[in-house]
Amino acid sequence: MSFDIFGLDPRILDGVRAAGYTKPTPIQRQAIPEVMAGRDVLGVAQTGTGKTAAFALPILQRLLDGPRGRTRALIIAPTRELAEQIHGFFHTMTRRTGLRSATVYGGVGRAAQAQALRRGTEIIVACPGRLLDHMGEGDADLSGIEILVLDEADRMCDMGFLPDVKRILRELPVDRQTLFFSATMPMDIRGLADRILRNPLAVQVDTIAPAATVAHSIYPTTDRLRKSMLETLLRREATGRTLVFTRTKHRARSLAHDLERSGMRVAELQGNMPQSKRQQAIDGFRSGRYDILVATDIAARGIDVTAVKHVINYDAPDTVDAYTHRIGRTGRAQLTGEAFTLVDSDDSELIERIEKTLGVPLERRRIDGFDYGAFTPETALNPVRRAAASGRSGGGGRRRAPTRMKRFG
Repeated sequence: MSFDIFGLDPRILDGVRAAGYTKPTPIQRQAIPEVMAGRDVLGVAQTGTGKTAAFALPILQRLLDGPRGRTRALIIAPTRELAEQIHGFFHTMTRRTGLRSATVYGGVGRAAQAQALRRGTEIIVACPGRLLDHMGEGDADLSGIEILVLDEADRMCDMGFLPDVKRILRELPVDRQTLFFSATMPMDIRGLADRILRNPLAVQVDTIAPAATVAHSIYPTTDRLRKSMLETLLRREATGRTLVFTRTKHRARSLAHDLERSGMRVAELQGNMPQSKRQQAIDGFRSGRYDILVATDIAARGIDVTAVKHVINYDAPDTVDAYTHRIGRTGRAQLTGEAFTLVDSDDSELIERIEKTLGVPLERRRIDGFDYGAFTPETALNPVRRAAASGRSGGGGRRRAPTRMKRFG
């Protein structure tokens, strides 16, 4: 099955081929015909399954007909990185169509954005706060919006954008097509969708969990051992591009500096960095200049680097949804990946919830030859002790541990 089945204009198909796409993903197969038919769609699918193309290609098909030079499609995203990723997709797909897209987000100067908006653009990809600023200044005319997309709507709620989104919605035409796309759909966002979507088609692909192409494992540790354990994993096990997640901006910055001093090619990505530095880090990671990107959860959405081989949770995330989005940075586009999470006794309940979501136990590992001192990984987590008591093997991961790693549980 190819993209020819959708009846897309040859100019759009040229962009599809230029991007290297050969066959549509499940979310694309289900959503694209319905979006092209003008229906409101509520799309829920794992990260890395092609949601951007699922809404962007039908939008371009629609915009080929009708007026140019006025904004007809608005995509709202929670982070600058995701906005740039979506804009980049549109840029690739529109090279023969004459359609234009513009990005609107904070952290950079407003003048260039205002100029692009006033000059006229058919598509705006925006973060809510900066878009409201431009609306207040009269730069953005949204009276002609025909299609609205809320991408990663759950994250917008997590980041406190919901009031801004509601303010934007009040300024849009009532007669429009509205699309919600996300990897998870909590009740507050589902309630918003129920209020603003009209007779929507619900499209959900598989369960809301990390892709099946990812193998998961945990490494019990302590704060004293955490950094040396990470360095050992990076040198022994995490080959290829590796994304390391920390809980705080300060931790990301200091850990990146420590790894750099140890001779590794590493960049940091966290919210206190100016947008130009953030983009340099992403571009360098994507191009292979950096092997390792140390980031906060800002990188859990909108970092589309297909060749990420490993994701390491230096700090365990707070929720299962956060785990899903972090791990979604690997195993993308049907490629395989591995997820390592360094855990301590405080993470026991989270591990149980993740295992319930995945439907399998996480593989427990220890590093052969690593100096654990007096710490005993085998009894570090309550779930491990329960697994041992019930006779359940800790080898529930999808891939056998390398010979230099010892499994336990």
